[in-house]
This record gives sequence, C-alpha cells and structure tokens, in this order.
Amino acid sequence: MGALVLAAATAGCGGDDDGGSACGPTSGTVASVVDGDTVDLATGERVRYLMIDTPELSSDDCYAVESRDSNTDLVAGREVSIAYDVECEDMFGRLLAYVSVDQREINTLMVERGYACVLSIPPNGADRRAEFENLEAAAKAEGRGMWGACAEVTCD
Repeated sequence: MGALVLAAATAGCGGDDDGGSACGPTSGTVASVVDGDTVDLATGERVRYLMIDTPELSSDDCYAVESRDSNTDLVAGREVSIAYDVECEDMFGRLLAYVSVDQREINTLMVERGYACVLSIPPNGADRRAEFENLEAAAKAEGRGMWGACAEVTCD
C-alpha cells in the first residue's frame, strides 16, 4: 500500500512522450458537465476541480443549479487545458485538476464569482490555498453569487 500511495503522490509531476501527464490528459473536450465542480471529457475521463466545492444538486442545495449552469457556460463543448497537482485521483477515481479555457482557470473563476467555496485537501493545493481563500473572502464580502443569494451556504 505504501508504494501505491508514493506512486500516486509522485504521479502528478511527470510527463509522457505524447504531451500528456503521468496523471492523464493535459487537454480535452468537455462532453458534459456533472455539476459545478466536475466534468466529463469526451474521452471518458471524469475531472473533479481542485481546491473548490460547489453546492450539491443531489441535496437540492441553494445555488447548486446556478453553479452547474455557470460551469456549463464556461466549459461545455470547449477544449480545456488540464493541470495536475500532487495527487492525481480521488477515492472515486476522478482525475483531480485545475481546468482552464482560453488561459482562464475555471477553478479560480468559480470561487471569484461566488459559485464555489474553497475545499483544500492536502497535499494538493498547498501552494495555492491562500490565493483561493482570498478569492473566497472577497466574494463573501461583496455578496457575489451564493454569498448574496443563500441564507445558508452548504459548502462553507
């Protein structure tokens, strides 16, 4: 088990000869949007955005639909760039990544616009935690998105 954990922890660093990462593809087309923080690529991989959490559709959380719709507007049918951190996958087999379109990172946009909360699960994101927390604090202070619309923010 220890070797498996070490292999997963170091997998985010290397590259393949085909321009991919040891974790998975470094680009792809978004075939469908699952919710505010998860997408499916046309090649079948499911990608969970690093450092964010959005309200849950399955729990009928306030702003879940708006978060999903915002993510859809940003990435559906688009070619995205995918960047990994230390750990490649979560316990559900989803790739963990920062996703960008036209050089704009979706992870930070979702937090900045009030569609997502910060979710830090070390070791991923350790070097970016303060950046994401500052974006969330500004969104809260200005009442952006769910911070101005929901009596209770469930991902907080």
